[in-house]
Amino acid sequence: MGITARSLLQTLVVNVAIAACLFSSSLALAASCTEADAEALGWLAKMSRSYREVAYQGVVTFQRGDDLQVMQIARSMEDGRSRELLTRLTGQGASVVRMDHPLNCTHPGQHLLLLGGLEQAPDCALAKYYRFQVGDGDRIAGRQGVRVQIQPRDVYRYGYILELDRETGLLLRISTLGRGDQVLERFQFADLHLGEPRAQQREVQTVHPARHPHPDVPDSGPALSAPWQVSWLPGGFTPTDSAAASSVRRTYTDGLAVFSIFLEQLSRELQPGEGVAREGSTTSYTRGMRLSGQAVLVTVVGEVPVNTARMVADSVRMVR
Repeated sequence: MGITARSLLQTLVVNVAIAACLFSSSLALAASCTEADAEALGWLAKMSRSYREVAYQGVVTFQRGDDLQVMQIARSMEDGRSRELLTRLTGQGASVVRMDHPLNCTHPGQHLLLLGGLEQAPDCALAKYYRFQVGDGDRIAGRQGVRVQIQPRDVYRYGYILELDRETGLLLRISTLGRGDQVLERFQFADLHLGEPRAQQREVQTVHPARHPHPDVPDSGPALSAPWQVSWLPGGFTPTDSAAASSVRRTYTDGLAVFSIFLEQLSRELQPGEGVAREGSTTSYTRGMRLSGQAVLVTVVGEVPVNTARMVADSVRMVR
């Protein structure tokens, strides 16, 4: 199962535009930090602030295995709203654009980070599931970086190496690490200019609007005939929205990783079995099963190892 150009672009515009939101969802109600954790989480808080404060334009690369994509990215802010545009420069020209995103629209992860006030170091619940180390980073796109290394404390999630702009906290590069510190995918700026972007003149064949559901607004899509629940989640993962009990989709994050569960009722039986597809750090795990007498297809898609996706899918239950 491949990742299409459209889904790649939409994934990237979300990763760049709200990465800071997801990098902070578990930063509440925890014990005291170690010095290293406090320093690292302070940099993550600065990265979160840069999402609302920094306009820019640049060229980024996104590598998954042997596949390398080059894209132009621009983010502008005006009258309390932002606009993101990501244009693919390799292969067929295509763009993803997200218009009129309020700067004060905080996503669930970002909201938890804001609880303690951004002038103070965030709490350390995230450090229960990851180890942090801060050091001098590389020079990327002409900007001096600060390196934040993030190692998982269990087998249910990936590790990361972040390079943040020392001046603004902007995310310059992120590498996602699998078993044995294998680089699963890497995103980084090759060229970066801070400030309001200039008008782009590149030829674009297709423009895709990026959907931005509000976390407090229930999904208006199709509903299942019965409510369902997830009886097991890796520690630290919490819902990103207020999905209805019969919604076909639910999304969870631990502040760094994010995955979604989709449930589809089937009109015919499926042979028991599973399907797995991986591209970079993105896993798509599908299992046909029978729940409360109903044939269903359960799919878990996100930035987690295959075994994590399998265990989550196996824990789905219909609620009577």
